[in-house]
Parts: sequence; structure tokens; C-alpha cells
Amino acid sequence: MSLDVNYAGIRLKNPLIVSSAGIVGYAHQIKKAEDYGAGAVVMKSFFEEEICREAPTPRFKILKRGYNGNSSSTLYSYEQASELGPEEYAEELSKAKSLVKIPIFASLNCVTPDMWNRMSHLVEEAGADGIELNVSCPHGVHIMEGRALKDEIKKALEATQEVRIPRIVKLSPQTSDPMIEANVVEENNGSGIVMFNRFTGLDIDLEKEAPILHGGYAGHGGAWAIYYVLRWISTVYPHLHIPIAASGGVTDGKDAIKCILAGATTVQICTVVILKGYEVIQKINKEIFEFLDEKGYQSLDEIRGKVTGKILSYKEVDRRRLYMAYIDQEKCNQCNICYKACYSGAIEKRDGRIYVNSNCVGCGLCAELCPRRAIELVGL
Repeated sequence: MSLDVNYAGIRLKNPLIVSSAGIVGYAHQIKKAEDYGAGAVVMKSFFEEEICREAPTPRFKILKRGYNGNSSSTLYSYEQASELGPEEYAEELSKAKSLVKIPIFASLNCVTPDMWNRMSHLVEEAGADGIELNVSCPHGVHIMEGRALKDEIKKALEATQEVRIPRIVKLSPQTSDPMIEANVVEENNGSGIVMFNRFTGLDIDLEKEAPILHGGYAGHGGAWAIYYVLRWISTVYPHLHIPIAASGGVTDGKDAIKCILAGATTVQICTVVILKGYEVIQKINKEIFEFLDEKGYQSLDEIRGKVTGKILSYKEVDRRRLYMAYIDQEKCNQCNICYKACYSGAIEKRDGRIYVNSNCVGCGLCAELCPRRAIELVGL
């Protein structure tokens, strides 16, 4: 069995790519990512805008919120671009290439065609295996100034067309239809796409009545983002002939497998590495391997896009009432959570116990909310 994949003509020993961030900004960090099993890395982004090369402090905040004991966390951040200028960036990339065997992708965010062209040549000469065109940074000039992303994609691909290494475009989740941008990449000879960069968000300090941290918008992402990523990868995959890298919300091997089932060739990870350390890369690879072994697969090619043929349209969904809730009285402690949540009037109290009546529509909400797993759906 093998975890290796072919990503835009580049062979990776496994599908895990550490995405562009401060954790892979310098050669020694890239070496650490390799030591812990990364299949490739995308070096922290070079920005043409010099002001973006300095980050304020503090720049990270973990936001937690949720319902009924279930919490969701967001890594809210204003981490900026690489501190390095053009030549320094190329030199650091070259240094990293001398230390590792895994592929290294440069990440570029430029404003002018001249700089797109110049940097693409510099990183190619420095040994980059490919280039990620980062036109979608959540606090970069393209997104924050509301520029049309498809135009920025065309400009970046045209300005970098002279290089011979793959050029992969990192898309934004903040467009009306990412399929449009994905098609633009393919039509303009892009080698692949990354779905997606982070969202742009805002949190507010109620005491100060002002934005938290640095005082402006910030990137936000976390485990919650994966469902949006899966939705769009599965939509785009059947119509695209270039590879897709999943990016956003991956926390473990199960998430990575879901991305590949949806159609991804590679899976980028960042937040989970920041919060848990580089060693989580080994854990995710192990979980991917165990899944394939348990299912009897020999390669990731066998499962890529497998779920896309099973996604039903709204006309195909079975809308019959097939289930209703059942309460195990021995497990139930009358906490009333299901009683408060049921808007169908199907949960009633009687003789000190809670029962399900004929109003039950089988929606499943009560079973999801029950903290004691005392409720299950049974077939009618």
C-alpha cells in the first residue's frame, strides 16, 4: 500500500502539505515539517506590498463558542507575509531545498505584473518545485480592496507563464461561485487549485466597542470550515481536469480522507499544526494509512472523488417519513433538553417521565442533543 500522489506532475510521498504560514517560513521549519512526515510544504507567502511583511502583536486569538456544551473554536489571526524581500526569499527557499527532499512550493502575492514575473523566475531559479499564486489572502490587497478575483487570477497566470514549474492558484471561499474561478484557472493554463484560503472575519471587544487585536479585519478558520471545503471540492471535481488541494478545517486523518473522497489530490494543513505541533502530521498520516488498510484499498487513487457520484440532487432526496424517535427510559434523566428543543410538539412529560408522541416527524434533533444518548431513531 502507498500514500503517494501525483500533484500537478510532482510526486509526493503522501498527500499532506503544510500550507503557507509562519510554521514554514524558514528553512529550519521546513526541515522540521519534513522530519514529522509532511509530503510537501508551501513556504510562507512573499508579498510585494512591503507593509504586509510586518505583523502586529499580538496577532492570534482563539475564539470559542457553541450550544449545549458543544464548542467550536476559531483561530482568529492577523499573521502577515514573510518578512523577507525578493532576493532574501529566494535565498531562504534555496537553503531549504538543500536541507530537504520533499517538494517545496513558493507562495507569491504580488500586485504588479512585473513583480509576478520577477518573483516567479527568482523562485524557479532557487529550486522551487512549484508556485502557489496567493491571490486570495483574507487580509491581502486583492480581497480587502474588493478586486474581481477572476481578473487577478488571469493577471497572475499571464505574468508568470514563462516559468516551467507548476503554477497553482489558491482560491478564496468568499466568492459567489468558486466554480467560476476554478474554470478560469484551468482555461488560463493553471496547473491546479487550492480550495480554499481563509475567510475574512471580524470580532468585537464589547468593553472597548472596537475590533479586537490589531483593530481591523482578520483571517479566521478552524475545524468548522471543512464542510464548506467539502461541498465545493465535490462540486468542482467532476468538471475539472487539474488537481485540487483541499485547505481548511482538516484536524485529523478522517477529515483528510473526506477531502480525498470529495475529489482532492492533496490536503493542506495549518491551524492544526499551529495548535498541536508538527507531530500531528505523523498522526494524520497514520490515520489515513489505517483507513486504507481497513478498507482494503492499495492507493488513494481508488477513493478520490468516490463520493461525488453518491450526492443526491434535491429532486432525488427521499422525503418520506421513515423514522421516529424512541426514548430509553433507563438512560433518560429527565433533563428536558429534548422537551425544550422539539418544535413539533412530539416530546411530552407524563407521570414523571418523558415520552415521544405521534407528532414526531423523525427530524433527529432530539437524538443529537441528548447528552446521555437515551434517544435513538427507529424505523417505522
